[in-house]
Amino acid sequence: MKELLMSLKKSIKAAAFALLLGSTAISFSTLFSTPLTSTVQAAEEKFGPEVTSFFLDNGLQVIVIPDRRAPVVTHMIWYRAGSADEPPGKSGIAHYLEHLMFKGTKTIKNGEFSARVAAIGGQENAFTSTDYTAYFQRVTPQALEDMMTLEADRMENLVLEQDKIIAERDVVNEERNTRTENNPGSLLREAMAAALYQNHRYGIPIIGWKHEVNALTKDDAIAFYDKFYTPNNAVLVVAGDVDAETVKMLAKKTYGKVKRRAEPGVRNRPSEPEPRAARRIEMSDARVRTPSFQRLYLVPSYNSDEDGEAEAFEVLAEIIGGGSTSRMYKSIVIGKKIATSAGGWYQGGALDHTEFGFYSSPRGAATLKDVEAATDEVIAELLKNGVTEKEVSRARSRLVKQAVFSQDSQSSLARIYGGSIILGSTIEKIENWPKRIGEVTVESVNAVARKFLKKKRSVTGYLSPERIEG
Repeated sequence: MKELLMSLKKSIKAAAFALLLGSTAISFSTLFSTPLTSTVQAAEEKFGPEVTSFFLDNGLQVIVIPDRRAPVVTHMIWYRAGSADEPPGKSGIAHYLEHLMFKGTKTIKNGEFSARVAAIGGQENAFTSTDYTAYFQRVTPQALEDMMTLEADRMENLVLEQDKIIAERDVVNEERNTRTENNPGSLLREAMAAALYQNHRYGIPIIGWKHEVNALTKDDAIAFYDKFYTPNNAVLVVAGDVDAETVKMLAKKTYGKVKRRAEPGVRNRPSEPEPRAARRIEMSDARVRTPSFQRLYLVPSYNSDEDGEAEAFEVLAEIIGGGSTSRMYKSIVIGKKIATSAGGWYQGGALDHTEFGFYSSPRGAATLKDVEAATDEVIAELLKNGVTEKEVSRARSRLVKQAVFSQDSQSSLARIYGGSIILGSTIEKIENWPKRIGEVTVESVNAVARKFLKKKRSVTGYLSPERIEG
């Protein structure tokens, strides 16, 4: 159960990074003392720092988010290249290339990039998702130009050597062993995703299928790099103790020299057919200590929805699965007392259709079938009688408050803007997210629930320590 909850938390955290959150000048003390309706009304205004956006001649978009609270800068470069953009049979190449980007360039030796960041006390990392890959450093403002120079250099001058290719492939395999093969909860999630997405590449794990990763070559990495790692396919985000003019000058001096060497084009991906039948995944593993239940539904994301459906899903997720006050928790954990945990989430930050999910873990003598039946009861009640105005009002207020709190972290601000804009959003949409949440109605929440929470759109997963009898 611990592994499953960790997996769920990572999924929820990833979704939160991609939320189209706005900025606000409301103080935390004011928020806690403000009536719920007033908080939502306040969100109808435009808040936040004066975020600046501009393009370099080579097509690189630059976003500047001033944050003067500390002499620190977060520098992030995002590429429109994720696991869903990989060629068939080459799963894992996006994540594999992320590793290889630290192996040196024509001017920087292997390991020198990280060593220079560490030498000045900075922090760095990178991550790959289904829709993008991002690299970031957190340093003092004085080191910003150096970070830009290093990142611009590996945007066009990466050098890949065969021995390093093979060695890093072993590292990726070990990462898969640690995060997936040795984690029953991750194995279940992987199997459920493969069942939920019957045609779309979201059903393929970001880290890749092991047999395909083992077949990846130097040419595969170079081909992916040459197609996607070009300035016109990237977004630079700089947040912190900076001003727009300085960032523009430094960006032109560094990234501006990188040639526009490819045209990735429109991201045409296989689309999902309309689901026709509910699917089930039942997995047993001796390493599991506590059984767990999950349910995933195929639903629209912020980029594939119609008429504010994504915002309605945010409110619905808060009402039915958002913490100890949610319908799911109060019914299954507190009321029936048959589960140790229960909740739900909406992962709205995706380019294409995404997932709405529920989870629970049985308590005492209760079984997986018991918690599944209880979950179905909560969903059936919601579909029949709908949500209430009071529930919607409270959910909107909680979401707006979460949007406020997220801005207390400079790196979160950089991730919010970068993760949203790389998926096609705009600064205006990000700033107006609280306002749109405040406009969600009872009718819109009930509409998305009744339209999309249908069994035929779902995959149900059981994870058990023993063989599950049919």
